[in-house]
Amino acid sequence: MWTHFQHGADIGVRGVGETLERAFEEAAVALTAVIVEPAEVHCRETVEVQCEAPDRELLLADWLNALVYEMATRHMLFCRFKVEFQGARLHGSACGEAVDIARHQPAVEVKGATYTELEVREERPGKWRAQCVVDV
Repeated sequence: MWTHFQHGADIGVRGVGETLERAFEEAAVALTAVIVEPAEVHCRETVEVQCEAPDRELLLADWLNALVYEMATRHMLFCRFKVEFQGARLHGSACGEAVDIARHQPAVEVKGATYTELEVREERPGKWRAQCVVDV
């Protein structure tokens, strides 16, 4: 499950899942949903992403910022994500396609994930939450 939450002129993205990995994956879907309806993006090409950070919160920001970078430099949108952790490292993949302005009709451009309301925690056994505010 993913959701947005309001934050001034920017927007919060939140991923919720039964595992930490799933929460990070859902936060990535929420990131895509800021731009376009994720269901409108087809999984045609997979991009590998790797990040490393000293804690989970910084790792979430790095993960989302790596996805923003990949979207910007490859002119792509992503709809499906996979995350695996190995200690302080995140190995992830994002599947998507080239942006088609007419079909996708992107709403905004995400500039990056911020540290505002950055939080990664296990709310209860089997329910993780990963969130932050993204600059649009």
